Amino acid sequence: MIVHLTEQGAQARLRNGRLQIWKDDQRLADVPLHPVRLVVVWGNIGLTTPLLATLADRGIEVIFLTRRGRFRARLQGALTPHVQLRQMQYAARQQRRWRLQVSLGVVGAKLQHQRTLLQRQRRRATQPIPKVEEALQVLARSLAALPRKQSPHAVRGLEGVAARAYFRAWRDLLPSTCAFQGRRRRPPPDPVNALLSLGYTLLVQRVQSAVQAVGLDPYAGFLHHDVYGRPALALDLAEEFRPVVDGVVLRLCRQGLVTPESFEPQPDGGLHLKDEGLARFLQAFETRLARAYRAPGREQRRPLAQWMVEQAYQLARRLRNGEPGFQGLGFR
Repeated sequence: MIVHLTEQGAQARLRNGRLQIWKDDQRLADVPLHPVRLVVVWGNIGLTTPLLATLADRGIEVIFLTRRGRFRARLQGALTPHVQLRQMQYAARQQRRWRLQVSLGVVGAKLQHQRTLLQRQRRRATQPIPKVEEALQVLARSLAALPRKQSPHAVRGLEGVAARAYFRAWRDLLPSTCAFQGRRRRPPPDPVNALLSLGYTLLVQRVQSAVQAVGLDPYAGFLHHDVYGRPALALDLAEEFRPVVDGVVLRLCRQGLVTPESFEPQPDGGLHLKDEGLARFLQAFETRLARAYRAPGREQRRPLAQWMVEQAYQLARRLRNGEPGFQGLGFR
């Protein structure tokens, strides 16, 4: 169970093994603690010391975000004792072959999933959508050209070209009320970009939890540059799951569940998602990650959230076995 705490000014307390939310002497929520795997705190919400201690003792992570969904900090238990695995990870990062093969794998998975999403949108349309057709052609050429790239830098360049075509197609997929001109961030200037940034932040935090659970260093990546404080490996492994967030955003916008009226403008030019819109987004996001799915070639059906852990385990196994590369899930 994932618990999102969003009521500003509330306090989370521990009572008889249960997590309770209080505000102004009124109990707003009461949930058992034993099924909780993650607590996400949005903005100005207090957690009592007994609750924090119990969460740490049980290995339940706490992620702190601003009200607008920007990452602040995380609380977790003791570092996992996987010294040898992390040493293998650091050594592999120094080898060009490892950096390239992992980069090819994660970007190839992302491009394939973007293509699948657009193909699904095309099947639902009643007539051809020119921008979608153009994007599908760019993605097909990018996938064909990807194996010929000889460095992570070249892989990132190819991914950038494909991403621009992919998001250009969104202009013809979204309702006219959504003034989306392309992917922009820091701050996101429109509702679609605000939802994408929010979803990607939540996604990376979940992948980072998976990476740490298997004993890898989330800050030592292969595709993304090393930047102080940026979880490069979590960003690497999040790439193939970004189209999952994209699908959630498209559905919410096209069904009118989140509209421009769901946001408040901010002094920096960005947008803040109001409580009702945030609740709808979080419900759609968590429902999607909880949906059981059987990846091609895999026997078991698992929720997407669990596949994130499996993908982190895949990289750990490859490091232990000395097998450079990364195999995407192959979403249908």
